[in-house]
Amino acid sequence: MNSITMKMNADNLILSALKEDITSEDVSTNAVMPDYCEGEVDLIAKEDGIIAGLPVFSRVFELLDDRTVISFSIKDGDHVSNGQKIGFIHGDIRVLLSGERTALNYLQRMSGIATYTHSIAEMLKGSKTTLLDTRKTTPNNRIFEKYAVTVGGGHNHRYNLSDGVLLKDNHIGAAGNVTKAVQMTRSYAPFVRKIEVEVENLNMVKEAVDAGADIIMLDNMDHDTMKEAMKLIDGRAEVECSGNVTKENIAKLIDLGVDYISSGALTHSAPILDLSMKNLHPVK
Repeated sequence: MNSITMKMNADNLILSALKEDITSEDVSTNAVMPDYCEGEVDLIAKEDGIIAGLPVFSRVFELLDDRTVISFSIKDGDHVSNGQKIGFIHGDIRVLLSGERTALNYLQRMSGIATYTHSIAEMLKGSKTTLLDTRKTTPNNRIFEKYAVTVGGGHNHRYNLSDGVLLKDNHIGAAGNVTKAVQMTRSYAPFVRKIEVEVENLNMVKEAVDAGADIIMLDNMDHDTMKEAMKLIDGRAEVECSGNVTKENIAKLIDLGVDYISSGALTHSAPILDLSMKNLHPVK
């Protein structure tokens, strides 16, 4: 996440998070630190995992005071170990205290997603299958969570509803059937867009193939049905499988040879990675 991306897309979201945490003042900090005092605090990992979100962590403090100095001994995507000092923050102690929770919330959440994604991506190594996330993200945090997925070794599905065509069960219901839904989309959407169709049974698979779908998503099918679906598709469309995909069951899907596996769990079920700011002290 570079500085241009941060300023164009993330700054307003980070400021909103800070305003949520500080509606008028930080009473606790102002009580014990009424005046400017230069200080420093360590950033420490409290468990093993993959770090993601260092630029966002830094930006929290920079938005509070652009004189704040943040230094890291690692970069996004690196593995950290329990007890490892991974950086320090130097500046106005009032800023370090007031920004601590917001900065850690972002970094812990993003690092947790990267760690969980990495554990699944490792299972798919050597296969032809690409691991994708979904739109099952925390409102107003999608940019951070999808970035964390890529840091962990996964890939992003469409970013939002304007980003691509995915005809799900209710779109098909609204159109009448798979064929009509694909036909209507072909006549409406620009020709450069691929059309993905979500299917739930083999009859829908046949209809999607005959209708000319570019990508067919096998949703919540059992393993044997997906094997049959792959035979029916026979290379005439790219194939994605989805539906309750987690670290515990993804290994069972590798032998299918699908192009993509998408998992909402990457963003909605990843636990945080425990990190802490410790050893705050004045610097003269």
